[in-house]
Amino acid sequence: MMRLINQISVWAGLFGATLLAVTGAFLTYEVVARYFFIKPTTWAAEISQLCLIWGCLLAMAWVLTLRQHITVNALTSLLPRTAQKFCVGLSLVGIVLFSIVIVVWGWDIFHESWVRGRTTGSLLDLPSWVAELPVPLGFLLLAAQASCELVMLRRNDTVSLGGSHE
Repeated sequence: MMRLINQISVWAGLFGATLLAVTGAFLTYEVVARYFFIKPTTWAAEISQLCLIWGCLLAMAWVLTLRQHITVNALTSLLPRTAQKFCVGLSLVGIVLFSIVIVVWGWDIFHESWVRGRTTGSLLDLPSWVAELPVPLGFLLLAAQASCELVMLRRNDTVSLGGSHE
């Protein structure tokens, strides 16, 4: 099961990274269309926002597997390795609990928008749930990945969840 969650995290992260690249392409197109041809698009800004939301939230679990989340470890790096490992475990438990809360609340918001048929009210007038669905999905995947990392913590020598760049 842990291998499956890791694979889903990697694929979701790669998809998220692709969406971030697509965002750059769309915004570049918008700038060129607006400033060089004086023909702004009606879709580039809103689609770019959606790509950013989906991309960032889907990539959270993958970034956790890569140990690239932002961490402040100035104090914990001074602790003995066992205490550092305990801090990592405590952090993972916090991530799981926080993510579960966000999944529950995010799902409620998504579901209400779905049922009521809310839209963005913008030029594209997209359904609101399109921007709300990645919140529970991304945090569910983050909770699952953090749970896997917590189980694997006993077997590996992890002392930080982020890149150590003080």
